[in-house]
Amino acid sequence: MKINTLHFFFLFQLFFFNAFSQKVAPFLDFNNYFRSFENNNFRTLEFQRIEEFKAGDDLVAYIDNRGNLRVYDGKERKDISNLNVEYKISDHLMAYKIGPTLNLWDEGKLKTLTYFARNYIVKDSMIVYEDTRFNTINVYWNKKTFTLYTSTGDLQIPDINAVGDNILAFKDNGDFYKIFWNGEIYELGVWSQGISFKAGCGVICFNDPTTRTFALFSKGEFIDIEDQYMPSYKAGRGFIAYEDLNGNLWQHDGEQRSQLSNYSPSHWDVKDDITIWYENSYAFARMNGKNKQTSTYIPKDYKLKNNVFAFRNIMGGVSAFINNEVVELTNQNDAAYQIYGNLVLLKLFNNNVVVYKDGQKFQN
Repeated sequence: MKINTLHFFFLFQLFFFNAFSQKVAPFLDFNNYFRSFENNNFRTLEFQRIEEFKAGDDLVAYIDNRGNLRVYDGKERKDISNLNVEYKISDHLMAYKIGPTLNLWDEGKLKTLTYFARNYIVKDSMIVYEDTRFNTINVYWNKKTFTLYTSTGDLQIPDINAVGDNILAFKDNGDFYKIFWNGEIYELGVWSQGISFKAGCGVICFNDPTTRTFALFSKGEFIDIEDQYMPSYKAGRGFIAYEDLNGNLWQHDGEQRSQLSNYSPSHWDVKDDITIWYENSYAFARMNGKNKQTSTYIPKDYKLKNNVFAFRNIMGGVSAFINNEVVELTNQNDAAYQIYGNLVLLKLFNNNVVVYKDGQKFQN
């Protein structure tokens, strides 16, 4: 594969430097009050039971008891609409659709993207959407809107796996595959068949059908990682992980390749800054360049986000791998859990809530 020789300074937006910040951690308490943990305290947002909520690290959007859409970012609560609304959120953005009109909330400001929307995808720093008026695929990023291409036929929004936190791959009218990153479009090549992209934050990996190699896009360059296709691969924040033909698990950050396992892991996953894998009834995790055995059993269920790996422990409770340390959070069976920023929120059987943050436990 030809390497793009253009060099661009690799910029992350401010919230990527603060990727582990947490402004809200919402929940319903035992009185059905809608509350949030923030600044090491619990705050009540609504005294009457709400219909539903969706939350990221920086905001929570919810439908109150009167059917109104509201958003709260840890600073102020904003009324959005009292109409029937479809909405999606990420850690930093919210898009909401009223009929064919697509709007967004970004750091407290509202904006209409199009009055002729159809499908749309919301990620940490971008919103990808179809505009049926001009028959275009567009992306909102860094408070600007970019047109990726104008279609002469039916619109086809990019595959969800090809849309990362701040990067995406797409195919235009002529089967020309391209990558949008940092406000620029990079051309990959023409291919009539599909390409399976896996996008993370700042990186995309894929099997290149032109050169028959496994490749990585990072910092404005296309780089060959392996000289043959890889059967399984995923992207994180600035790195990729993949399983080769012999069942070995590797991680590559664009400059260095590290072998994680040579035992054909029974399961592995990547999210943000963590890679996890299971082998021989043991669970392992890699973060900040270090491997760690996290348990001597295979967790029944788990969640990955930012720098946290939370999982169901052998007692039926919840443990977590945080900052390269395994911590037992509760042994209460079937406790629900969620990750916000670098904290874990636990909801116990009696609807009491416990928050683990920075080595401390807080209880409402």
